[in-house]
Amino acid sequence: MDLAALPKAELHLHIEGTLEPELLLELARRNRVPVRFGSAHEVRAAYAFTNLQSFLDIYYEGATVLRSEEDFHDLAMAYFRRVAPEGVRHVEMSFDPQTHTARGTPIGTVIEGLAAAQATAERQLGISSGLILCFLRHLSEASAVNTLKAALPYRDRLLGVGLDSSEVGHPPSKFASVYGLARAEGLIPVAHAGEEGPPSYVWEALDLLGVRRIDHGVRSMEDPGLVRRLVADQIPLTVCPLSNVKLRVFDRLEDHNLARMLEAGLKVTINSDDPAYFGGYIGENYVQTQRALGLTDDQMVAVARNSIEASFAPEARKRALLEEF
Repeated sequence: MDLAALPKAELHLHIEGTLEPELLLELARRNRVPVRFGSAHEVRAAYAFTNLQSFLDIYYEGATVLRSEEDFHDLAMAYFRRVAPEGVRHVEMSFDPQTHTARGTPIGTVIEGLAAAQATAERQLGISSGLILCFLRHLSEASAVNTLKAALPYRDRLLGVGLDSSEVGHPPSKFASVYGLARAEGLIPVAHAGEEGPPSYVWEALDLLGVRRIDHGVRSMEDPGLVRRLVADQIPLTVCPLSNVKLRVFDRLEDHNLARMLEAGLKVTINSDDPAYFGGYIGENYVQTQRALGLTDDQMVAVARNSIEASFAPEARKRALLEEF
């Protein structure tokens, strides 16, 4: 099967994580930001991660070159152009405003730059998209509340809110209040849980944050009761196989539990997470995962259908995409 021909939605994508070394160096020159790398090869050589935190350290370092609306527009457009030939029809991209506002970049600069790229991508490439504002969980809930308030003037640009960054030691319950505020504003809640953190974090995300989708969630398989809950409620899981291997959640792609998740009846999707850092965009995640786990073509079609059904696109858009199958 030509997996690139499958219409698909990417639901777990950090736009800052699509910053390829070449663009990083170009933006560093454009904005006169000093970086410690002299070449794209040197940047890629630094992508040897032992865990989530070792990745985050260089991820935040790379994001310092993003300063203007043009930068965010160019970043997002590079991603959209990359995935259009891989069958991506809809994207729900996460972004980390606190990463940028901490160094003085206004939140409006980030949102407007990304929104301009979204409009261009829909017009030129036929890719619809939405923005998910993510709170950095290693920071305080008060900081998250301030970020949400700062973003509300741009409410019409936002689809939902999420929770990312260092998982261990920062349970979803830490952010229950700000999620309540976000839901009151009509923002759709999602959250990272059950990647490095325990299954209890997934329970908290469901019961305390009211999430409608779990990002990662691979450790949910450790709790049979949680699996039953996720299946019964058909809560989608946005799994990122190559990311999980790169960050040592699994030693090898062949060890990944995605096939067992599908067999258990979980609504699993395949995504790329931070593809510039993890060695593969969504197309490569589909190809390598099918090969490593021996998934059938029917299973891959089911995964692609899951991605569209699990998206928060308007119902008419979802129907149109599902008709492509």
